[in-house]
Order: sequence, then structure tokens, then C-alpha cells
Amino acid sequence: MKLDYEKFLGIFKNADRHNVDETTFYFDDDPEEQEHYLGWIGGHEKPYWVGYCDIPDGCEYSSAEEMFTAKIYEGRSLKERWEQADICNIGGIDAETWLSYYEEVMR
Repeated sequence: MKLDYEKFLGIFKNADRHNVDETTFYFDDDPEEQEHYLGWIGGHEKPYWVGYCDIPDGCEYSSAEEMFTAKIYEGRSLKERWEQADICNIGGIDAETWLSYYEEVMR
């Protein structure tokens, strides 16, 4: 599922109010559709985390902006590769289902 970058960033900026842990996506220009993981776990100094990136064993970040602009996907950031990003799940829930709930809650 393709999403607006600013909307997706906004969801992660408000991760303390939304379940975003275990969010998955892939880049549609990768030769293999490898899922990448990212999420947020409260109560940590660096609550934002990324898995299946250029960093062995993943990495952690203090903010959503820092996570989205880190050059950890073949030397580029998620923001830089956003046009190729295809969101599969948000918070472990199908992205479309999660977004329908999110839109309802945000009204």
C-alpha cells in the first residue's frame, strides 16, 4: 500500500497513541521483496527501532524523524526511498485495516 510520507511520519510521531510496533514494508524496486520492520516501544531512551536494514541486528532511534532519515537502506533513508516503499502492515495489522481504524479515531 502506498501512503503519503507526511501522514506516515505523523503516525509515527504519535506512536505513543497508536499501535505501530511490528510495522512492515518492502521496497518495490528491490530484486527480492524483502520485508523491512520498524516500530516503537515506549519506555526506552530510543523507542524507535528498525530491523532488516543495512545495520546487522537493526538499530534504535530517539525520534521518528531520525529513524526515517537514517541512511540505512542501501545507503539511503526511508524518506529518500519513499516512492518505492510499499507498506504491508502497521502494528501487525494489515495496513488498509489499520488505516481505516486510524482515520475513524482521528475524526
